[in-house]
Amino acid sequence: MDRKIRNLYKSCMDALPPTPAVQTYNLFGESDELPDVVHCESIAVRSTLHNWEFAPHRHARLHQILLITQGGGQASIEGSVRALSPLSLLNIPVGCVHGFSFLKDTQGWVVTLADTVLDDVLKESEGVGSLLKQPRIVLAGKDTQGIFHQISREHTQLGFGRAHILRALSGLLIGQVARAISQGEIMSGNIPELHLKTRFEALVDSQYSKHWSVTDYARELAVTPGHLSRVMRHATGLSASRVIEERVVREARRHLAYTNLTISEIAYDLGFIDPAYFSRVFSRATGFSPRAFRARLAARG
Repeated sequence: MDRKIRNLYKSCMDALPPTPAVQTYNLFGESDELPDVVHCESIAVRSTLHNWEFAPHRHARLHQILLITQGGGQASIEGSVRALSPLSLLNIPVGCVHGFSFLKDTQGWVVTLADTVLDDVLKESEGVGSLLKQPRIVLAGKDTQGIFHQISREHTQLGFGRAHILRALSGLLIGQVARAISQGEIMSGNIPELHLKTRFEALVDSQYSKHWSVTDYARELAVTPGHLSRVMRHATGLSASRVIEERVVREARRHLAYTNLTISEIAYDLGFIDPAYFSRVFSRATGFSPRAFRARLAARG
C-alpha cells in the first residue's frame, strides 16, 4: 500500500454543517478502493479552519483515536458530554456519534484507521477488539504518547517500508489503547445500549458467514428484533440487517484485495450458496461488481 499514500479519505475532522440529524461519513472513494494504512493529522490543522468546533457526527467505517497534549475542551460522545484536558486519550469506534468543542490552540493528534485495517491486526481470542468497540476517555501514558509521535513522523515520510512500519505502529497503538481502557473508567452514557451493541457486533463477527437473520441474532441476544435494530440505528446509523451485510461485504473486500481466490471461491468462503447472488449483494453495497472492484485495485498498483 506504499503507493497509495496520497489516496486519502475525507478527513476525520472535516467541518460539518449543523443539522438535526446526525451525519454519517465514509472514506472518500471507499466504494472503489482501500484506504491508506493509517491517517494521522494534528488536531490544530483542521480545527483552526472551523473555529475549533465539530458538530456531532459519525463515521461508518473509520475508527479514531485522539490524544490531547495541550489545551482541552469538551467531547460529546453518544450524548455524553465529557471534559477534555492534557493527556486525554479518546477511543472513538466505528459508528460512534461524536463531536468536539476544543479550546483555542489545543494541540494533539487524530489517528484514523479503516475497519479493514483493524480486521488485519485484531484477533478475536485476544479480547482487544471487544474493548476497542466501546467509546472511552482515559489517561494516556508515556508509551502511548511516544507512539503518536512515531506515527505522525512516519506518516509524513515516503521512506521505504512506510506501510509496514505504520501497520506495526498502529498495532502497537491499539494494544496500548485497549490496555488503557481495561484499566480506566467506563464512560457515562447509555451503558445497556452500548453493551447490546458490543455483544451484537461480536456475535456478527463470529457468525456472519452463517447468514443469520436479524431474528436469529435477536433470539441469541434475548431481545426483540425491533429493539435490536433501534439500538443499532441509534448507535451506528444502520439497521441491524445493514450491520450484518456490511460485515460480510467488509470481509469480501479484504478477500478481493489480499487473496488470489476466484470470485466463486470467495462467495463460498463467505457462506454464499450462489456466487451470482454474492456478486449482486456486493454490487449493491459498493457500487461495483467484485470483478470490477478487484480490477480497480490492480490498476492502482
